[in-house]
Amino acid sequence: MSEAQLGLMTATPIIIVFAIALRRMGVLSTVAMVSAVSLSVAIAVVLFTTQ
Repeated sequence: MSEAQLGLMTATPIIIVFAIALRRMGVLSTVAMVSAVSLSVAIAVVLFTTQ
């Protein structure tokens, strides 16, 4: 596993946790949270498989 893949595996859960925390604080709407989580997972999958 390369350093880039390790970074993706580290950064993606952090982004998801921040999105959930922002939703609970009322900063993000549900649609924005779902969008942020799904796009970050999609980007991570694409970058992970192409590395």
